[in-house]
Amino acid sequence: METILLPFSPRYIALTICAVLAALFAAIAIVDYDTKLFGVLLTLALVFGALTLLGVRDLFQKNHAVLRNYPISAHLRFLLEEIRPEMRQYFFESEKDGKPFSRDTRALIYQRAKMVLDKRPFGTQKDVYEQGYEWMHHSVAPRPHAEERFRITIGGPDCARPYSASVFNISAMSFGALSPNAIRALNAGAKKGGFAHDTGEGGVSPYHRENGGDLIWEIGSGYFGCRTRDGQFDPEAFARLATDDQIKMVELKISQGAKPGHGGVLPAAKVSEEISRIRGVAMDEDCISPPYHKAFSTPIEMLRFVAEMRRLSGGKPAGFKLCIGHPWEFLAICKAMLATGITPDFIVVDGKEGGTGAAPLEFMDHLGMPMRDGVSFVHNALIGVGLRDRIRIGAAGKIATAFDMARAMALGADWCNSGRGFMFALGCIQSLSCHTDRCPTGVTTQEPSRYRALVVPDKIERVYNYHRATLHALAELIAAAGLDHPQDIRPIHFSQRSSSSEVVSLAQLYPTLRPGELLDGTDDPRFKHAWAMARAETFAAAV
Repeated sequence: METILLPFSPRYIALTICAVLAALFAAIAIVDYDTKLFGVLLTLALVFGALTLLGVRDLFQKNHAVLRNYPISAHLRFLLEEIRPEMRQYFFESEKDGKPFSRDTRALIYQRAKMVLDKRPFGTQKDVYEQGYEWMHHSVAPRPHAEERFRITIGGPDCARPYSASVFNISAMSFGALSPNAIRALNAGAKKGGFAHDTGEGGVSPYHRENGGDLIWEIGSGYFGCRTRDGQFDPEAFARLATDDQIKMVELKISQGAKPGHGGVLPAAKVSEEISRIRGVAMDEDCISPPYHKAFSTPIEMLRFVAEMRRLSGGKPAGFKLCIGHPWEFLAICKAMLATGITPDFIVVDGKEGGTGAAPLEFMDHLGMPMRDGVSFVHNALIGVGLRDRIRIGAAGKIATAFDMARAMALGADWCNSGRGFMFALGCIQSLSCHTDRCPTGVTTQEPSRYRALVVPDKIERVYNYHRATLHALAELIAAAGLDHPQDIRPIHFSQRSSSSEVVSLAQLYPTLRPGELLDGTDDPRFKHAWAMARAETFAAAV
């Protein structure tokens, strides 16, 4: 009896109704085939017949248990799951909600990129007594707003061609990860605003070159654009491109925030003729970016490689980018600097909260040091070995506003890079579909019918406007604090609420080492044991 009633149970009722209606409309159409309603009846019979066939398929397919138990109706679940991010973003998300970037932050970038009103009414929506709330101190004697577009000179004593850089630049994003039109708009915006555009490890594409904006050429473990047939570093190919006037600095990528220690593979089927030409890889082979470098394996060898990059580029600033992992490994690099006398011109510290590309969830959520901790660690390590004045520090990792920049600079950064901030300026809506090639705004897709939606002349202006407006906001913050330049910001200028009734300064949370303190012997627990474990000859820890 139970089996007989099963088609009428809630689980199967959708299939039963569709089957009954398909049969009913088909029967009526057959009987009254010469009536005016024949076409309508036949259409209804076909629609419900198709749904019935779908339900039968659901019953016998083996991949989804929910479809076997709820034929037809379970498809509603998949539909709702598909549009869940959009429903949440458009109907349920508050101004301070939204991950990785809140709706408020996204709106601010859109407004600044379009040069429309970016002010807010009626006071802050943040809970200023909530643990973790941060603020910057203002002065009773604020300074006049600086008119200059804040710049710094990058290039140590061994650099023959220092670069005057903006304190706000475009972070590393490769062609391939971004569309041709996105690269065009970013580089032309950088050209107009006088700031730098990091190529990412995918190589220098024609779209980077088209508008002549300043480039920072990032070299990853795949050595794309300067590799031999078997994937080794090719110094001659590197020199040919690195000496080009458009390239202002060369950067060795050790690791990146979203997936430190993780390589990548672009399957052979996806290696187009264009990508093959730009990256210097064969079309019929997987394009492999290994998790480690083949050109060096020790701290000393790494620094010699950086020095070689500087020489081959004609004396341009050369440095490296990394997300801090084992503390003793970076301190081993510092010891190698002391042992060899070789120092990079700059170090870009990428935080684990950074990342415009796809990454495994475990890597994205739980691997690598966050940007603020990383910047403070690198800044203090260089102070502790007496080399801070020779090396500039860049910060990358969820930087979108002037406050983000000021805080990073207080902790030791000389300049800041933003990836997703500039993606928002291009029109990104945080659909979180970057890895699917179905980007709805044409920013992160290689499909021409999609990236044509990104109109380059319009987006050039938005990239330029966002940069200019953010630096203007930074100038206002600096002036309000009674300072003249972002380089004057210190941790003492910021406070963080540790509980509803207690407040600490960033100077307490991130204490600064004395110059040469690591050389003299430190008792600071952040460095003492890691310093003892570090060796210039190897990245392995001394036991």
